Amino acid sequence: MRSAVAGLKAHGGDPVSTEYLKGALFARMRALEDDPDVPLFFGRLDFDGERLYVGRRHVTDTAGDPMVIDWRARVARAFYRASRTDPMGVRSRRRFGFARGTLTAYEDEDLSTPGRDVAGQDGVTSQILTAEIERPRAGPMRDIVATISPDQDDIVRADLSMSLCVQGAPGTGKTAVGLHRAAFLLYAFRDQLSRQGVLVVGPNTSFLRYIADVLPALGEVDASQSTVEQLTAHVPVRRTELARVAAIKSNARMADVVTAACWAHLAPQSEALVVPRGTRRWRIAAYEASDIVDGLRGRQVRYGTGRTMFAQRLAHEILVKMEVAGESPDDRVQETIARSRPVRAYVDAWWPRLDAAKVVYRLLTDAEFLASVSTGVLTDEERRGLALRPRPRSLRNAGWTIHDLALIDEAADLIARTPSVGHVVLDEAQDLSPMMLRAVARRCETGSMTVLGDLAQATTPWASRSWGSALRHLGKTDAHIEELTQGFRVPQEILAYATRLLPRIAPDLEPPTSVRTSAGAMSVRRGALADTVEAAAHELGQLPGTLGIIVSDRQVGVVTETLVAAGVRHDVLGADGALADDVTLVPAALAKGLEFDHVIVVEPAAIVSGEPDEMTGLRRLYVCLTRAVTSLVVLHETDLPEPLG
Repeated sequence: MRSAVAGLKAHGGDPVSTEYLKGALFARMRALEDDPDVPLFFGRLDFDGERLYVGRRHVTDTAGDPMVIDWRARVARAFYRASRTDPMGVRSRRRFGFARGTLTAYEDEDLSTPGRDVAGQDGVTSQILTAEIERPRAGPMRDIVATISPDQDDIVRADLSMSLCVQGAPGTGKTAVGLHRAAFLLYAFRDQLSRQGVLVVGPNTSFLRYIADVLPALGEVDASQSTVEQLTAHVPVRRTELARVAAIKSNARMADVVTAACWAHLAPQSEALVVPRGTRRWRIAAYEASDIVDGLRGRQVRYGTGRTMFAQRLAHEILVKMEVAGESPDDRVQETIARSRPVRAYVDAWWPRLDAAKVVYRLLTDAEFLASVSTGVLTDEERRGLALRPRPRSLRNAGWTIHDLALIDEAADLIARTPSVGHVVLDEAQDLSPMMLRAVARRCETGSMTVLGDLAQATTPWASRSWGSALRHLGKTDAHIEELTQGFRVPQEILAYATRLLPRIAPDLEPPTSVRTSAGAMSVRRGALADTVEAAAHELGQLPGTLGIIVSDRQVGVVTETLVAAGVRHDVLGADGALADDVTLVPAALAKGLEFDHVIVVEPAAIVSGEPDEMTGLRRLYVCLTRAVTSLVVLHETDLPEPLG
């Protein structure tokens, strides 16, 4: 198929069409790229008189006949859902096992005999499935097309018109499910989404690097990936916010303040508009212009749209006066008047052009202006907390924070509508503030959304406390909420230890379970950190797979020195988001969403104390304890936090 596409030549009817065709062929070649270590098929379905192979792509022979059916095709659904109780017409299902692209094993499952399923709906007794789930992690995240469970398949194949919220415990595959849902939607609704687009929003660049290869491996290269900070990057972020100030800026009430601040720039004029045209001078009284403004405000148009419409309405009123006077102007005359210098000057005076960053800057530096637009919304103490101190000399010198970006984005959307995509996959949504959620919602105003997260892993002071409130800020109150509690990646021994924290951090959530057990997967060791870190790093570093050493942000330097002195080669995970192939030292703040075969969690008490409050600290620790898919070693010199003691 690749060679057939590579042999095509682009011949358009004109240069523009030719270039467009070249771009289409290039995109098709990218979609057909594959990793030789990843097999194109992983299963087979035997029906009466028909045999279908199921794989990552739709593959045809030279005659155009299908050799492999895309896993997203309707007929391929039986591979994930067929059972003895409901065989869906399938007589036998075969699973193939591969190692570096080489076929190593296969298993047949007879579905023709009615009765109870031996393997159960999750299919975890399959040795091939078990081997795939337990395969050592190396490099970025992989797809899970060969191991999707029936519950996950329901979420993946939900219709494009449906917004979903997936509450998923660690290791339940919620991130993979969200990405595979994006791949399915791009396949099933390709024409619509090729125009509207699909956006994947992650918590940080480390996470985006980790998941970057999943969609391309499934043949989908058109989805965009971004963090909330990148989405709202109207100005550069230069500092972090104090927690008490962040709590104010992240509150949804700030949307009302920003809205009032934008519209407060309207400046009603007492003078009439006079437009000379030929030998006549046409006049619109101030009260007539005020009526036009009131009418536009009543229509709830955006600020920038209203400004454009104001000029057109003024010109239209002059046209009406010209017609009453016996003239016969046409639409071209109206456009000319709307662009005339007197009208433009009048619009600029009454309805001035706005810059979103300048609006927010004025809010944070002009106490009198802030008070005038926040009466009844903010308290005096909150207004004092918002004031930039020391006051910057100019807008260019302002020390913007990520929370300011959300405010600026709010103002920018009030001025001009933010483009909407067809579908958004939002991961780790529980950590976003109401204002950040509103920023994401603007990118999906006319589309649907897949919201992924775990309330137990909410590690910001402004995090959502319920999915109902988060969905309200996202504008998706009709979203269907699914809860995934059965884990496939994290062994039960590790989950059992980590879930000791749940009664404190998320008492309303059902404790997760795992289909995997692993003897010796969990150990807790006490001693001098310099000694225990060195010993554990050498021990786990000899095992196959990746090793993540997770420490509190404040201990990164100390543990780095320990590893260097011990001769342990490693990389420190930083802002660039690059993951090492073997040993990675991970600041606790960057651990979310990542996965390692083996994990060492250093000094849990320091991870908890490194957060603004104990609840956030315990949730951060819960995240750190659930990053391992094979083994976990907890090292501590001081006492463990009370729930783990």
